[in-house]
Amino acid sequence: MNFAFSEDTLALKELVQKFIRDEVEPFANQIEEQNAIPPHLVKTAKEMGLFSLSIPEEYGGLGLDMVSKCAVLEELAKTHNGFTTLISCHIGIGSVGIVEFGSPAQKEKYLPRMATGEWIGAFALTEPSAGSNAVNLKTTAVRKGDKYILNGSKHYITNAHDAHVFTVMAVTDPTKGAKGISSFIVEKGTPGFEVGAPEKKLGLRGSNSAELFFENVEIPAENLLGLEGTGYVNALKILANGRAGMAARCLGSSQKLLEHSMQHATEREQFSQPIFNFQAIQHMLADMAMQIEALRALTYRVAWMVDQGTRVVKEAAMAKLYGSEVYNRVADTALQIHGGLGYMKDYPIERYFRDARITRIYEGTSEIQRNIIASELGREYHNKKGVNV
Repeated sequence: MNFAFSEDTLALKELVQKFIRDEVEPFANQIEEQNAIPPHLVKTAKEMGLFSLSIPEEYGGLGLDMVSKCAVLEELAKTHNGFTTLISCHIGIGSVGIVEFGSPAQKEKYLPRMATGEWIGAFALTEPSAGSNAVNLKTTAVRKGDKYILNGSKHYITNAHDAHVFTVMAVTDPTKGAKGISSFIVEKGTPGFEVGAPEKKLGLRGSNSAELFFENVEIPAENLLGLEGTGYVNALKILANGRAGMAARCLGSSQKLLEHSMQHATEREQFSQPIFNFQAIQHMLADMAMQIEALRALTYRVAWMVDQGTRVVKEAAMAKLYGSEVYNRVADTALQIHGGLGYMKDYPIERYFRDARITRIYEGTSEIQRNIIASELGREYHNKKGVNV
């Protein structure tokens, strides 16, 4: 098991570090205040190839393996998380479905433009009645000749206003439950397809989320992604593989919080000495560092497993769950170390604190991750012992 990065990956990491330091961080407060990402930052990210990480080379992308992609996401997560979310959603759940399950014609049509960032991707599964219970979809797709007619709605869809290409889950056969769900590629501007107003969120400012509405939307039959009835299974695969990326983002943000905390603890003086000298602060920092290193090992082990083609349902759920819990604990501890300063909007700690909370909810809640882990433990036990659990 080798987590060593290639020279190309190391060079890309350094390029991203410089981009974050010199160009993104100076605008972090502006993004927070205006709830919008400056277009020039998105343009530069596209020119750097950051929107192409998941796209195979034959379609103009960098075609990174999961370990390398996680290395880049870890660095991106050390800056404003709204900016990072725009990119990570696109290279993750927004495009992986087309990469993994798209037909040759679909890949030729969409992936080259998605690699340049001309077309940004989004993933539309969640509905008012279908969150953790993803099978309970109400959006329908009815086949009529060479078209499908979509009706329904989605909500909390990341990149809703930026995206040009949406991977949409809909029910094609309501009598078959999970096996009656299919996935479709829906383009922005298709008649009857509307995007709602941006949601007002606790964190991730600059990253837009909104409802999607489908009213008699005609989708060409060739926009069916994969086989009819495989949409739910494909969605689970997309989400499982993407959880390594989510863990990497939690890792990067946690590492940045530790760096902020170390700097503050050595510079802030109380009782005529740096607060780092107090054992209570030292223990906080030690616990942060220990959890971060454990998360690093788990994240890159899962990424390596993905690259080996190994089943990662359980391990990916563990990485996402543990990553979100470490990030939230580290953010809370960092705010405590910074005291009143950490509570102020002029300093980034409170922003990370707010941004951390969503990681325990989106792309599968912590409770659902525990269900997945337990289910996989039961399956493994059954396979080994030949007993029902």
